[in-house]
Amino acid sequence: MVKKIDTRTDEEKRSYTMSRIKCKATTIEVLLQKALWRRGIRYRKNYRVTGTPDIAIVKYKIAIFCDGEFWHGKDWAQKKHRLKNNREYWINKIERNIERDKRFTKELQEQGWRVLRFWETDIKSDLEACVDTIVALVQELKEEDGYYDLSYHGEPQMAAEKPKDDYSP
Repeated sequence: MVKKIDTRTDEEKRSYTMSRIKCKATTIEVLLQKALWRRGIRYRKNYRVTGTPDIAIVKYKIAIFCDGEFWHGKDWAQKKHRLKNNREYWINKIERNIERDKRFTKELQEQGWRVLRFWETDIKSDLEACVDTIVALVQELKEEDGYYDLSYHGEPQMAAEKPKDDYSP
């Protein structure tokens, strides 16, 4: 058996690797989605609205984004100085991503959406806190809309109006 020798440069290898990065169903998205589902929160994935949120709770107009630290520029002022290869390209790319995120957030808010953004490390390190934030917002919006929580043993159920006293036809 003859082994092939990899003749690609480091830049070609990196380019190939980067081209294979998924834009949907990332690990952090799936973690958050499964946790929300277990808590009884129903959602849409990659809903077609401005910015295409990773998770959208359409009924309450909540857009949720799961942002990776590198791609979306967490602590960018400190991190951009550490870039060594292709600095100009990466600085421009990440700063455009940051501006795009701000623009999409603003546009969604103007359309009446509530926007939540979670960093990858926050989802991985404290998933329950992220889910609690979403559940609290859903509950707040339910109460604003006049929904009453009729949950039993923590399982969410909702009714559009109060039960009637008179059940006759």
